[in-house]
Amino acid sequence: MQAKKRYLILLSAGACLVLLFYLGGVQLPAASRSRHDRSRNGYRPDQPWPHFSDPLHLFLPWDQTDTEEYNLHISPRHKRDVNTSVYKGKRCRMDSCFDFSLCQKNGFKVYVYPQQKGEKISESYQNILSTIEGSRFYTSDPGQACLFVLSLDTLDRDQLSPQYVHNLKTKVQNLPLWNDGRNHLIFNLYSGTWPDYTEDLGFDIGQAMLAKASISTENVRPNFDVSIPLFSKEHPRTGGERGYLKYNSIPPFRKYMLVFKGKRYLTGIGSDTRNALHHVHNAEDVVLLTTCKHGKDWQKHKDARCDKDNAEYDKYDYKEMLHNSTFCLVPRGRRLGSFRFLEALQAACVPVMLSNGWELPFSEIIDWNTAAVIGDERLLLQIPTTVRSIHQDKILSLRQQTQFLWEAYFSSVEKIVLTTLEIIQDRVFEHGSRSSLMWNSHPGGLFALPQYSGYLGDFPFYYATLGIKPYPKFTAVIHAVSPLVSQSQPILKLLVAVAKSQYCAQIIVLWNCDKPLPAKHRWPATSVPVIVIEGENKVMSSRFLPYETIVTDAVLSLDEDTVLSTTEVDFAFTVWQSFPERIVGYPARSHFWDSNKERWGYTSKWTNDYSMVLTGAAIYHRYYHYLYTNYLPTSLKSMVDQLANCEDILMNFLVSAVTKLPPIKVTQKKQYKETMMGQSSRASRWADPDHFAQRQTCMNKFASWFGAMPLVHSQMRLDPVLFKDQVSILRKKYRDIERL
Repeated sequence: MQAKKRYLILLSAGACLVLLFYLGGVQLPAASRSRHDRSRNGYRPDQPWPHFSDPLHLFLPWDQTDTEEYNLHISPRHKRDVNTSVYKGKRCRMDSCFDFSLCQKNGFKVYVYPQQKGEKISESYQNILSTIEGSRFYTSDPGQACLFVLSLDTLDRDQLSPQYVHNLKTKVQNLPLWNDGRNHLIFNLYSGTWPDYTEDLGFDIGQAMLAKASISTENVRPNFDVSIPLFSKEHPRTGGERGYLKYNSIPPFRKYMLVFKGKRYLTGIGSDTRNALHHVHNAEDVVLLTTCKHGKDWQKHKDARCDKDNAEYDKYDYKEMLHNSTFCLVPRGRRLGSFRFLEALQAACVPVMLSNGWELPFSEIIDWNTAAVIGDERLLLQIPTTVRSIHQDKILSLRQQTQFLWEAYFSSVEKIVLTTLEIIQDRVFEHGSRSSLMWNSHPGGLFALPQYSGYLGDFPFYYATLGIKPYPKFTAVIHAVSPLVSQSQPILKLLVAVAKSQYCAQIIVLWNCDKPLPAKHRWPATSVPVIVIEGENKVMSSRFLPYETIVTDAVLSLDEDTVLSTTEVDFAFTVWQSFPERIVGYPARSHFWDSNKERWGYTSKWTNDYSMVLTGAAIYHRYYHYLYTNYLPTSLKSMVDQLANCEDILMNFLVSAVTKLPPIKVTQKKQYKETMMGQSSRASRWADPDHFAQRQTCMNKFASWFGAMPLVHSQMRLDPVLFKDQVSILRKKYRDIERL
């Protein structure tokens, strides 16, 4: 009986094996083929197998995989890759998708494609292109370019937007220099559309870099893409308004602790966080207002809270809230980025970020922990407690950093674009890139050019941070434009007086005269070296070239007919050592706004107010020679050279734009020029009636390029201790100054 059971079991097992073998044998060829096909299509064996009922349809197109059944059987990593398959160069990095050889010969030059006839360009994108074309990076020759920027408007890729450019995929692919996007930079503010607002741009970007707003940490390609802020079409192209923090209040608390005012989305992506804000709102120091009154059919979707929210929303003025709050909530909207971010920065209202997964703007170089509070959408109810626990010293530090970052990188389209280009340039020339300190401290990365030096101590901005002082001597640079015909000429008197200064290391005479160089014996004997250099092209801007012969930090800039005593030189240099980032000197001038002519005016009237110290008798850091030569556009320097005028005004504009501070005038002195020289001398150009009119024109031209008036008024004058006091002259250190 038992033997019969064994035979039945064996027979059944054998029949099952035959059946399984038969069925498996039928499927084996199909499985073999599908494995081969998958390997050709880029399948990675480390990914789990999806379950499919039909063996003839093993894979779905990427745009049909966002279904519940598919997502149940797919890994999160694979799902991210599928959802972002528009980025064909997902694995792109600088070393794999960027051709560094294009940048070796001509440096970091940017080429903008010529605008195609009939193509519409938004005002915002035109501002971006104009900024690049007006920058020192621009080249009109694609053969010299390191980076390429499209003239096709890629800013708004929302198909429902009137700014949307159709057929962009074909247009981009037909560009002769496209090369699968290699060494190309694409700017984008809006991507995707209702209802999911994906980061799809609607065309294959290939190996191009993205400068994109609202980009997620999942999709950004580290050290390849650049996250930029979302800015409105009203954002100024150049200049931009200063931050709203006029003075530091101690303690740094305002009327409101935390505020927000904006749209509430009843359905769809981005609705969860804003729909929950009413739980935190207390109508006292935490005022979080939302309205669902937006869109054409908002009433169809209104919920029970809409009417109450709308009524509360209308009670508060947004600007009043913004300027009177310590913290500003920045929740995500339909996309990760929000206009509230830049608004909070400008208002010195510390941003409290509630946008999980948002790659913050310029996060590659900015330490946002010093200027913002990074929150979590899932912990919304803890936000009020968190911000209340922040110490007032920390609040003051955060607030000050918001103002620095706003003015350094975000106040205009120009700064946003130039910051983007500088970040990419630092990647290309990594050996000469900026440090984190240069990006995150005054004056910022746009004014601290690493090509000048790799040592922070060579810049005038970091002495206090590094705990060092500038070199205790100066180099005098005397600008000579008149022939040497007499031993009694002012330039020779000046040379002797300067050489006697205990702080003088050397004297450089910049010979910009049409006559040949004087013989060596014509110059007086001095205790310091006197180096005579023939000016480059005999133009005014040559006085501010970064000459290698200038070996000291300080430069004493002098006109040939300046009248200064040794004591005055010593005192001015002593003052400069305490203010190495500023211009310190004697002759002061001022600017004003002429409301009748609606333009800036220039005045040399003797008043208690000034905004410029002329470089005919001034001390400043030698770094400003490098910045003048390499930062300012050729158009401004050419204007100075053609007029043979205004170079001193332009230097004051530059230094004030960098420091946000006025120059420093030392010791009252009305006359600082020799009056004995002939009117035919080029040095007497201030006697020309056109001279003053030219300087008025220069003021407005310079202000236009900077986008705003950078000059700052001051009423401070520094005099020696006991200056003009009724005490014995023997008790005074700088005795000779009072006799002048």
